[in-house]
This record gives sequence, structure tokens and C-alpha cells, in this order.
Amino acid sequence: DDFRGLQQPIIEHLVAGGDALVLMPTGGGKSLCFQVPALLRPGTAIVISPLIALMQDQVAALTQLGVRAAFLNSTLDAASANAIERQLVEGELDLLYVAPERLLSPRFLDGLLPRTQIALFAIDEAHCVSQWGHDFRREYRELTVLHERWPQVPRIALTATADTPTRAEIVERLNLDQARQFVSSFDRPNIRYRVEEKHDPRKQLLNFLRARPKQAGIVYALSRKKVDETAEFLRGEGIHALSSHAGLDSSVRAHHQTRFLREDGVVMVATIAFGMGIDKPDVRFVAHLDLPKSMEGYYQETGRGGRDGDPAEAWMVYGLGDVVLLRQMIDGSE
Repeated sequence: DDFRGLQQPIIEHLVAGGDALVLMPTGGGKSLCFQVPALLRPGTAIVISPLIALMQDQVAALTQLGVRAAFLNSTLDAASANAIERQLVEGELDLLYVAPERLLSPRFLDGLLPRTQIALFAIDEAHCVSQWGHDFRREYRELTVLHERWPQVPRIALTATADTPTRAEIVERLNLDQARQFVSSFDRPNIRYRVEEKHDPRKQLLNFLRARPKQAGIVYALSRKKVDETAEFLRGEGIHALSSHAGLDSSVRAHHQTRFLREDGVVMVATIAFGMGIDKPDVRFVAHLDLPKSMEGYYQETGRGGRDGDPAEAWMVYGLGDVVLLRQMIDGSE
């Protein structure tokens, strides 16, 4: 019945035509901050998102509520994409989700958008603009073109993970120096954090899961091999476990993700690529078998638990060997 946190002043500011930079914890209700203005302002809201899974989940939820929403990404065939482009130009959409690469293509930027009445631009996961972030996307740097070509259209940039330097970089890179900043508390009091010394991680994980039967949760590991081996081990112990990483066939990964979202008590074993934008409110635990790549990343990953406000747990096993492994991975990627 009520708005949460800073949602109401953000929505009012955007509806009135102002630019905004929104920092809100994972599960804090960022999406509503542009979805409501999209319905109140004339035209179509263009939502820039880096993740296919996020687009599909949000569009499915919106259309179920009767909102005219669609997405344009690589999963669509040419006929479906053309139909959505026609709806956009003819003003038949309230929201259109699009990847930054497609948005910046000449067909979209020069062909479609000039023929569209635009309600607002929402730049989701805005920390992707930062070269220091673990989710850096080069295309985000080019999104200043939106303000240059459509200076009268309000923009909202949203992120759950931006420290002060990253926030300053978002403002600079996206030309948001005139934007009002809305910074919410990052405290998630419903999440209980616990770290144990690592001695037999598989057994420790199994004991942790058996103490929480039939609960949905995410188990993170650094390597694809470890993800597959851990999921197989858990299934052998009677745990309803699935796996997700970039090495899986895309159809298999999508199927596993759908099952995780729709079925009860699924444990998803995954690399850190899984989960950004996944809107599953009843994740009761987030477990780490390896040290996260950064404190910021750890906050984002554990924040996928307890989005419904009920108690959730963040559990991690840690050993000094993790530091060595992580340093080797970071040095190798550089």
C-alpha cells in the first residue's frame, strides 16, 4: 500500500522531468522508480539493461499486470523484433527494455528513436560504466549520446553497488552533474552474515543445507568446474541442486534459471555471473564456497537473499588459500 524508502520522491522528481542518480540496495525496489513514471509520462520509457535474463523477467512480470512492456535482444527472431519495433514507433508500448549494444546501433539510434515519443531513459545497472567495477561494459560509456540528442527527456541511472569513486564516475561518464542524487541506506537488517574457517567445504556446505531443508538459495563458486562438481555432489546427497555458468548451453542455462524462479526449494550453484537482475524474493540463503572478487561484489551477491524482507542468511567458508587463488585469477585476467 505504501512506497518504500525513497521511492516516492524519486518518482515525483522523474515525473516532473528531472534527472536522477539512484543508489538503492539490492531488493530495495529500484525498478518501480522508473516503471511508475513510465506509466505517468506520455510516450515510451526506454530501459537500458545489460542482462537478457533481467529484461525477460521484468517484462514477463509487467505484462502479467497489464502493462504494455516488451524487450529487444538477441533471443528474438527477425519477425518478432520487427513487430516490437513497429509497436514502439506507433506508441503502443509503455516500456521497452533494450541492451546498450542494440540501443547504440544506427538502426535504433538514427532510425527508430527519432520517430518515437520518449517518456524517459532508464539506465539500469549504471555501475557498468565504471572501469573499476567487476561488471564494466564499454558501451555504457557511449550513453551520453542520449542526453546530447534528447536533452529534454529525463534520465534515471540506477545501481545497487556504487561506492563514492564509482558514483563520481557514473556522474562524469553519463553527464549527470545536474542530476539529483538519491542515496538509500545499504543496511539489510534481515540478512545475517556468517563466515566459517574452511576445512572441508563440501561437507560444511552439506551440513549448512541440511539444516535448511527445502529452502531456495544460491551457492557461489569461482570456477565453472567447481560449480558443476558441487551441483553433482549435492544432487548425489539428495539436494535439489542445479547449475548455472557461461559454459552451459544457453537453453540449458535458461531452463535452470526458470526452474529456480518458479519451483520451490531449488539450490542454484553458480558463478558470480548468475543473479544480477534475478527477481526471486524468497531466496533464504546465499552461500560462498570461495572468496568473492571484491567487497562490492560480495554485497551485491549476498543482497540477492531476503528480498521479501524475511530473514535470510549469507554464509561463507574462507581459507588463506582463497587469497592466493583470487590473486592468480586477477593477475591472469589483467
